[in-house]
Amino acid sequence: MDLLDLARAALLGILQGLTEFLPISSTGHLLLGADLIGYDDPSGVFVVMIQLGSILAVMWLYRQRILDVITGLPTKPEARRFALMLFLAFLPAVVIGLFAADYVKQVLQESIPVIAWALLIGGVLMLALERAAPKPVVSDAAQTPIWRAIAVGFAQCLAMIPGVSRSGATIYGGLLLGLDRRAAAEFSFFLAMPTMVAAFIYDFIEVKDHIAPDRIAEISVGFIFAFLSALIVVKPFLEFVTKVGFGPFAWYRIVVGLLLIGALSMGWL
Repeated sequence: MDLLDLARAALLGILQGLTEFLPISSTGHLLLGADLIGYDDPSGVFVVMIQLGSILAVMWLYRQRILDVITGLPTKPEARRFALMLFLAFLPAVVIGLFAADYVKQVLQESIPVIAWALLIGGVLMLALERAAPKPVVSDAAQTPIWRAIAVGFAQCLAMIPGVSRSGATIYGGLLLGLDRRAAAEFSFFLAMPTMVAAFIYDFIEVKDHIAPDRIAEISVGFIFAFLSALIVVKPFLEFVTKVGFGPFAWYRIVVGLLLIGALSMGWL
């Protein structure tokens, strides 16, 4: 067992957990992080497996809501409405993902220029939307009107482009559709559950035969650190954006995007 590889796995697990639910693109950060520290991830097995840690963290944080919905489905209209809302918001990613998944993985996934420009353009758009977003009319994510939820589901599909950020696309889709900051962020968490579980199952089926026994320790370490770091970041993120907004994340994206573009132009990447 190589301790250096375990340390790299831990670092990438922390990076995954910290960035998955922030609007700064976890996929972009993981690809760049693995490249910078020299971590080899054949067939993307490691990344696929540790994403489950982030998914379980947010499900644990919202376990009471999930339990209330499941137990309330037979008798409570509000539970059925919540489940229907998430299902319909989730469908666009399923349909578009089935057609676009191969292109994204084979053409866009490993492209640092795509990640760099997506970070930069996304940051600029975030600043613009922060100033131009309509007046909020929805303050409770669970009460999002069905048509708004479906529209946010279509916005989420933009995150198939590496560097866009799934949480960023859903949050800003929510803001444009009249959700307030906290509701938009929380709706992003709710929508992440079915979306990321489905994406994990789809990816796992593709990579399961490539999981070598000697990689299990690295995957386990990455998984644990992804779970713990996501567990730590979600609630403070909600409080932060409620009080401060998303501006700091937009500027972060712009700075990182410009640095990557600069590094590419100098031939360093």
